[in-house]
Amino acid sequence: MTRQSIGRRYALYYTPIPEHPLIAEPRRYGFHATLKAPFHLAPGTSRQELESAIRSFAASQRPCPIGPTRIATLGSFFALMPRATAPYLQSFASRIVTEIDRFRAQLTAEHLQRRLRSRLDEAEKTHLVQWGYPYVHDRFRFHMTLTGEVKAEDYGSVAQQLERQFAPLLDEDFRIDAITLFEQENSECDFFAVSRFEFQHSRGGGLSNA
Repeated sequence: MTRQSIGRRYALYYTPIPEHPLIAEPRRYGFHATLKAPFHLAPGTSRQELESAIRSFAASQRPCPIGPTRIATLGSFFALMPRATAPYLQSFASRIVTEIDRFRAQLTAEHLQRRLRSRLDEAEKTHLVQWGYPYVHDRFRFHMTLTGEVKAEDYGSVAQQLERQFAPLLDEDFRIDAITLFEQENSECDFFAVSRFEFQHSRGGGLSNA
């Protein structure tokens, strides 16, 4: 790897197609669901090899059903989440984590210790050490962030605004039929989309009706 590329990180996100009404507002700051959390490339691997592996993975996948969605809170922010449990979604996300992990560089000791000091349970700590991120496999929760941190006293008003804005879309049967590779040049930069990979038998890509 060159000195210029050392700081680069990659992530796999699900992103709706740009013209979908669901992201008319959130797209200003980015609207996605994390499937493979940001990582540096492992020594001896390249972005081209990563893209090739993702392309092969996507070609073997059928669209993953999500179903109707709901406005929910995760910690201090609001997110769009599946209304009902989606077992296939859990296994699908786990496959991405494991299939692509060979391209992930191990966390530095400093980063690992910093994350281990946060409020994680034992399973999450194990995931962090093994997979570089605590919220995978049994701890994975599909969500698409809608807000930044919201004060407790503002929850009610924010929830009402979001419910009103997204009401026409929440009952749709959504599915994932593509994944997008994002790149971040360094920790001071935003992530940007570099490649989008549609699944086998997908119809048009993006967040779409099943």
